[in-house]
Amino acid sequence: MSHDAPTLPDVLAGPLLRRLTTERLVLWLVGSHPLELSLMLHPESQPPRRLLLGDERLQRIPVGRHAWLHLIDVSLATPLPTGTLIHYDLKVFGESGEGGIADWAPHLLHEGSSYPSFVLSERHHRLLHGSCRKPHHDGPDGLVCADAWLAERRRKPQEWPAWLLMTGDQVYADDVAGPMLVAIHALIARLGLFDETLEGATVPDSQALYGDENTYYQRAALLPDTESGTALRERFFGGVRKPVFTTANAHNHLITFAEVMAMYLLAWSPVPWRLVETKPPPLDGEDHQRYLAEQGIIERFVEGLPAGARLLAHLPTLMIFDDHDVTDDWNLTADWEQIAYGHPFSRRIIGNAMLAYLFCQGWGNDPDRLAELTARGAGLLKQARQQGGWLLAEEQDDLLRRLRHFQGWEFHIPGPPPLLVLDTRTRRWRSERHPARPSGLMDWEALIELQEAMLDAPSAIIVSPAPMFGVKLIEAVQRLFVLAGKPLMVDAENWMAHRGAASVMLNIFRHSRTPGNYVILSGDVHYSFAYDIQLRQRKEGPRLWQITSSGIKNAFPDTLLDWFDRLNRWLYSPRSPLNWFTKRRRLAIHPRDPDRAKAGERLWNGSGVGLVDFDDAGCPRDIRHLDARGFEVGFPPARER
Repeated sequence: MSHDAPTLPDVLAGPLLRRLTTERLVLWLVGSHPLELSLMLHPESQPPRRLLLGDERLQRIPVGRHAWLHLIDVSLATPLPTGTLIHYDLKVFGESGEGGIADWAPHLLHEGSSYPSFVLSERHHRLLHGSCRKPHHDGPDGLVCADAWLAERRRKPQEWPAWLLMTGDQVYADDVAGPMLVAIHALIARLGLFDETLEGATVPDSQALYGDENTYYQRAALLPDTESGTALRERFFGGVRKPVFTTANAHNHLITFAEVMAMYLLAWSPVPWRLVETKPPPLDGEDHQRYLAEQGIIERFVEGLPAGARLLAHLPTLMIFDDHDVTDDWNLTADWEQIAYGHPFSRRIIGNAMLAYLFCQGWGNDPDRLAELTARGAGLLKQARQQGGWLLAEEQDDLLRRLRHFQGWEFHIPGPPPLLVLDTRTRRWRSERHPARPSGLMDWEALIELQEAMLDAPSAIIVSPAPMFGVKLIEAVQRLFVLAGKPLMVDAENWMAHRGAASVMLNIFRHSRTPGNYVILSGDVHYSFAYDIQLRQRKEGPRLWQITSSGIKNAFPDTLLDWFDRLNRWLYSPRSPLNWFTKRRRLAIHPRDPDRAKAGERLWNGSGVGLVDFDDAGCPRDIRHLDARGFEVGFPPARER
């Protein structure tokens, strides 16, 4: 197969709409070469506009010989209107003239439309939200059903959500199917994605990694055979047993920056799949059968990618990481951090995923706040292009160190109501006396910053990747494993696992100057639920709603979740005395029953995307789950108990 650039399409992925306002548009796109672009805007209530995207509006950053990030950031002198359809087009200038999205990505258009569109909202009246999109989960893709839902309303701008919130695990860098990894390596070769050296591994560099006989399903063998290497093997590639919930599968953990970048392209666009083949590599019998089983699931995932890409081209989208965007149990305990950051190979694995997150997710949330890191990353990649396609190891490690210590991944979107998206991964409240115990999801300083951002606001929407108020029984089981010194076995990551973080968070909700209404949107857990929450013994006080939607393409084991759901209802009903032995004893929590529940279930298990409507006071007026199986699930208000 020829690797010549002229045989490649101009655009490989995108556009993705990111942070949009009436006066500023932020978009993400990947091309096979540096593109000359112009942006066409066609508001239905205003004359059309054409904007040339010069260097002040467009960053072109190479990630390979035939792969260039295009970070589009356009300020507008005349504000765009709200509440109406704004059709747009991206014109690509080539040797044969200019072509628009209808020419180079017709799959991004709704049926009967000539252009993709977006709607700018005056307030956060409606939000779509979800997390955990695992390509090889054997189930439908929630982005596909959300695209179908939006297509039915494409002429009704008043019904469009203000944002699509992707609340964690947009990609699974630590859990990759064999066919996906084969496609990743084929795409790396096709696009000439940059290589790197690997310190501390048994292979010297990325090329040796891709060609090693252990690169598929056996990556644990690529770690150094030392005591430190044993800890790394257990952490990254060992398939650590988690008997309460599930079994980790990290045998194909992504390692290089090129691998993670290729994963993003293959997760968000159907175009790269047309450039690669996924024939099985030489594998033993068990791995070969596993590969064939995964291949069918991946093929169905690829069939849905045009719809998923179309949704991302129509809705402004905000994203925040959770653990699988980087690695399972990322920063779970202080001990974990000491082991993972104490070895150059594991530091590189984590850092490469964070660098890809910066370019593919983080930048679009807040380009100004991440401008310096983006510029440093662009400098590293431009150097690599000049060095024959190899990242300079010293400069790469310096940048990854800066990423690891950066404090500013969280971001806020003005309201009404204000939208506060939390970083619950990198600013953790570490346990100094018991470093093997789970860290608090946010440290004291980060929590105080959250409180200050909400002072005197009448209401607030908080995005916390992990639920602030989860299923008490599951948290109790996690607590038992923590006391036994085995937090990694059950992903013991919840807000109540750390006494200090839990206490500060609950005090924030009781503070007299923080909002009267809080809505908390979460994911992470692979099932969906909704709670109404009030302070006990206070007639007037803050009202809280915990709304969890997970996963977009993932689910919990059915039988296990049924038992947890049933036992939790028996043991922790709102009137149960057991509630007084939890950190949430001052709160009255009333679960909402899904309207499709058959036997009183409160936890809904099924891939999809959450949909929440808000009233003028910032309270949830309607809570739904767009189930990827083709129906909607409502969560009506809890009955008084």
